[in-house]
Amino acid sequence: MHSSAKGLLVCLVCIFVGLNGIRADEGAGLVLGCGLDQGGALDADGRQWSPDDKFLDINGDTITSKASYQEPSLTSEIPYMTARIFTAETAYKFPVQPDKRYWLRLHFYPSQYGSFNSVDSYFSVAANGVTLLNNFSAAITCEALSQAYIDREYSLAPLNSDTLTLTFKPSDKYNGSFAYVNGIQLIQMPELFDSGVLVGYADQTMDIKSMNLQTMFRLNVGGQFISPTQDSGLTRMWYDDTPYLYGGGTGVTNQAEPSVAIDYQTMPKYIAPRDVYSTSRSMGNERNINMAYNLTWIFQVDPNSMYLARLHFCDYYFSKVNEIVFNIFLNNQTAQAQADVIGWTGGKGVTTYKDYVIFVPDGEGDEHLWLALHPAADSKPEYYDAMLNGVEIFKLNDTDLSGPNPELSKMLLEEHELEEEGFGHHRAYHRHAVIGGAAGGAAGLAFMAVLCVAAYNKKKRVPGSDGHTSWLPVYLSNRCSKSSSSGKSVSTTNLSVMAQGLCRYFSLHEIKHATKNFDESNVIGVGGFGKVYKGVIDNGLKVAIKRSNPQSEQGVNEFQTEIEMLSKLRHKHLVSLIGFCEENNEMCLVYDYMALGTMREHLYKGNKPLCTLSWKQRLEICIGAARGLHYLHTGAKYTIIHRDVKTTNILLDENLNAKVSDFGLSKTGPNMNTDGHVSTVVKGSFGYLDPEYFRRQQLTEKSDVYSFGVVLFEALCARPVLNPSLPKDQVSLAEWALICKRKGTLEHIIDPCLKGKINPESLKKFVDTAEKCLSDHGADRPSMNDLLWNLEFALNLQENFEGGSPSSAEVEETEFKEIDLGDKETIPDHDKNLSLGSENELRDDSSKIPAAIFAELVNQKGR
Repeated sequence: MHSSAKGLLVCLVCIFVGLNGIRADEGAGLVLGCGLDQGGALDADGRQWSPDDKFLDINGDTITSKASYQEPSLTSEIPYMTARIFTAETAYKFPVQPDKRYWLRLHFYPSQYGSFNSVDSYFSVAANGVTLLNNFSAAITCEALSQAYIDREYSLAPLNSDTLTLTFKPSDKYNGSFAYVNGIQLIQMPELFDSGVLVGYADQTMDIKSMNLQTMFRLNVGGQFISPTQDSGLTRMWYDDTPYLYGGGTGVTNQAEPSVAIDYQTMPKYIAPRDVYSTSRSMGNERNINMAYNLTWIFQVDPNSMYLARLHFCDYYFSKVNEIVFNIFLNNQTAQAQADVIGWTGGKGVTTYKDYVIFVPDGEGDEHLWLALHPAADSKPEYYDAMLNGVEIFKLNDTDLSGPNPELSKMLLEEHELEEEGFGHHRAYHRHAVIGGAAGGAAGLAFMAVLCVAAYNKKKRVPGSDGHTSWLPVYLSNRCSKSSSSGKSVSTTNLSVMAQGLCRYFSLHEIKHATKNFDESNVIGVGGFGKVYKGVIDNGLKVAIKRSNPQSEQGVNEFQTEIEMLSKLRHKHLVSLIGFCEENNEMCLVYDYMALGTMREHLYKGNKPLCTLSWKQRLEICIGAARGLHYLHTGAKYTIIHRDVKTTNILLDENLNAKVSDFGLSKTGPNMNTDGHVSTVVKGSFGYLDPEYFRRQQLTEKSDVYSFGVVLFEALCARPVLNPSLPKDQVSLAEWALICKRKGTLEHIIDPCLKGKINPESLKKFVDTAEKCLSDHGADRPSMNDLLWNLEFALNLQENFEGGSPSSAEVEETEFKEIDLGDKETIPDHDKNLSLGSENELRDDSSKIPAAIFAELVNQKGR
């Protein structure tokens, strides 16, 4: 290894250069955006992606297309928003060196591509005769794993050929099936693999050099996500380990002091980046507690397969042999007895790794791979503890790395059944999940796998963790088609009588007249549901009309939820739903027109502050939004949890009055008084997502409080809540703000427009409130009522500082009224076709209440 280190580093230099734009035929690396125009494009990390057409077999039958919508969790349009579609078996031909190992990465984004719907896509992929995917459905895989997109990474053994033939073949088991791919990376790599200890067979090893591998999991244990550009030259992604922890004992996370040097000695630095070895998870300091549990991770894998578990170690705290000694177990078998990291490395801060190979049989309950650590009491160490810095899980095979599609969790299946009962139509995902659940690609490399599958299979979850939730994309949209299997739209009779009675029904002719036949000049925003148009009704009344995109995945469910829920509430700080239209497969929602758009538009555009709002105005906007949320939590018959609180869902009227919007993801909690939570699939907008809800899938009103805490820091700092271009500790605004608060450096990230203009006492009260909102556990967060009181106090301090008079926000009384869900006959006839123009006439009559909630209007990225 010593003599070859320089040569391997030369290879890495070539790989790095290849990733940054060298032409594919120069052999340094191929980074292809499938369907890209000539000239290619840069992704969010600044990497150049080139067109793929020059490597296609000229006899193939392919089509290029763009995705009809972009999920907000896509941090980069490249390579996911374009695709190469194969309607017949087609191959790529790539030049390779016959004696070298290569990374092959395939990128898939399930979407609607022209007339091709990804739910109908089942296909196989092979590389020089090695089966990588078989009857694979990216749509089912993404839904089961709660991801917007899926990446598959393979390490291909030397091919003994100067050409890699990558073949895509649509399945012949489904009518109209097709294959597609969004991105392909083929990169020469150093030889990372040698041999591994065979678990269960004493003193036996398995040669891995000649085997093909699929990356199933790659985790930075105790640390945060590491992006491809932050990896040690091999463009790998390392995920947070928190979702994979099993049981109540999650240990503690640790980080090396800056003064500790991470020493690779003779080990190549590309094995894992420094960030992996400088963070770790251990059991803690309590000997009696540590002896009573195992530090355990659980991984969903394909049974009847061999797996390589690579464990990374670096002890940057202790420096002597026998200070920490522990046993390593894989699937309840001893992989390593009396592991002593210092004994392996010889010193503090020195890196190492160990490879173990285990076979996972195909029996009932054998779909998991368990990794557990426990103090080795027999060796009588000085401290009873265990530690781990990183873990990689690879599937091994010579000829076939394919596996079944992951099965949808019980919760997802139940949600589908409810949707089918509610709308009378059969979802394509549910149909294909039942028919094709046993056929399709492997369920690896997804940090949500355990959260969405193993959590329900084992009926246990981690109750909490001190670790950070990864900010990487999570698949949070609701996949729902708006048409029934017969092609007819969903009947409004599925809406409750009360909802129909309190909403005005607009004909399609009225909607077209209001928007000048959906004239593009009237578009004021685009969301996940579709485009939003400015319109005029009733001889001059301005409205916002949201039109469903027929190809959008946010359809019937959000449409029905908006109308059903919004027709039952009324509050000054909730934007009004006026009515709806459903005709000829068109679904439209009509709302109040909010003249000043979203809160975010007045804080920043892109990454630049706009300096349009004073501190007092920002406080008043936050107070208004908090009042709307407080009403939802306490003022209705049941607790209503918004579930998508963010600055694009806080809208401003012409007087800068804030109103909460977008209830497509909201949930009511009839059992909140008894259970304290609603168990539900995780949905929302990443960056604002409550980590406790993310871990446990138990939704409470404190989830809204967490999201609102992010909004508060967004108001203070005027920057995006997620910015992947920043250093990793600054990517998440919530995490970065808390770090700065604890270090006493928060003033460095405050919006420059506000510096010197905020009363220090007002700022302290505001920041302390926001910090409490972001507590990792919901029980430690304030109620919306307490939050509201603190914000009003901060406003009062600021007004005294400025010498102004009390604002309307300070003296306004929060008013709400619960609506009695009676029969349609109890509603006055003239309320059944209520328009906004008649709202003022009803304000003095509490028995006549119009609809009063709005959905997302101006969100350029969608939900």
